[in-house]
Amino acid sequence: MKQHPLKLTSLGIQHVLAMYAGAVIVPLIIGGAIGLTVEQLTYLVSIDIFMCGIATLLQVMSNRFFGIGLPVVLGCTFTAVAPIISIGNQHGISAIYGAIIVSGLFVIIVAKSFGKLVKFFPPVVTGCVVTIIGITLIPVAMNNVAGGQGSPDFGSLSNIGLAFGTLLIIILINRFFNGFIRSISILLGIVMGTLAAYFMGKVDFTAVGEASWFHMIQPFYFGTPTFELSSIITMILVALVGLVEATGVYFALGDICEKELKEKDLAKGYRAEGMAIILGGLFNSFPYTTFSQNVGLIQLTGVKEKRVIIVMSFMLMGLGLLPKIGALTTVIPAAVLGGAMIAMFGMVLANGIKMLSKVDFSSQENLLIIACSVGLGMGVTAVPGLFAQMPDSIRILTENGIVAGSLTAIIMNIVFNELKKEKPAPMMVKEKSIS
Repeated sequence: MKQHPLKLTSLGIQHVLAMYAGAVIVPLIIGGAIGLTVEQLTYLVSIDIFMCGIATLLQVMSNRFFGIGLPVVLGCTFTAVAPIISIGNQHGISAIYGAIIVSGLFVIIVAKSFGKLVKFFPPVVTGCVVTIIGITLIPVAMNNVAGGQGSPDFGSLSNIGLAFGTLLIIILINRFFNGFIRSISILLGIVMGTLAAYFMGKVDFTAVGEASWFHMIQPFYFGTPTFELSSIITMILVALVGLVEATGVYFALGDICEKELKEKDLAKGYRAEGMAIILGGLFNSFPYTTFSQNVGLIQLTGVKEKRVIIVMSFMLMGLGLLPKIGALTTVIPAAVLGGAMIAMFGMVLANGIKMLSKVDFSSQENLLIIACSVGLGMGVTAVPGLFAQMPDSIRILTENGIVAGSLTAIIMNIVFNELKKEKPAPMMVKEKSIS
């Protein structure tokens, strides 16, 4: 059904609003955690919004090589937040982008055969990985609740009040509203929290005044990428988890749009994600994956047209070229972000638990996989110097809790589940009856 241009625009705006908070909060959190200046943070937010538009177009505009051709919306994956902060603090910002570029290339290489690799990522593995990531994100949220690490008013009652006030607004919107209003609860909570902070004198618009109206994107804004092995392994794991999540979204949209997905369609979708990840690395943005909140919006409105998503993509690209819009998001106080982060990062953790709910808990092997992977992942995160005396070749795999926990889950699943499947069943010998 052909939509009127005005309706098409309004539907596009609706999709922008549904994903905007999720899109901008990732660079805001990462930029704040790795110590970027306000000017750098403004660029990071702007380029991220722009690249969300490009990444989405790669999926929607299907051709022989890439693009699944469904109304898919791509945005920064929350799964990457904790790993990127860890890489940035350990090896610097250049290592972040080197790892992102290589992980994107890896995704393109394995796109055709990923269907065969999926068996190594059952719910017990992906659930463990996402749970570990969710747990490691919570300290980031709580630091922001207190006002941000190193802030002079760290832990002040005004910061705590703002954070939990923002969280309360998000909870109330989810309790008393449905549909579209509910889908933008995070955005509304941040806006209302920032308004409250403005009246408390905690919002400074200097960065907005100093930002230019228009800029051009540029590759390697933060310098030439560097390539560090443990960082690359981390981002490849994040990308693989993203592909598993994306597969679910593809099938959900295929069902909504009444399109039967074949193996070649999935491969094209994976390639588009890989290309989006590489572009994220080249233009100093982040890895991209499918946004499930926009799938919910398609279900809610019943509008399945790809043209709506294409309009939305160009809107995002336009917003990304306006630094003043990007600067506007940087005025959000850390405490307000912290309140929203509790809900968002808690949802990452809850999603991990939801994935684990599909696991057969009557199996002692599965319980052991979860216990060891989550325990080791949390242990390395809590005590980062645990393996400091190990040789460099081993420390690469153990110095990051997410990598250590994820690899533990993958290896233990192969040992306990995959090898057991391949083992031939023993032949039963019939006993002779003694008469």
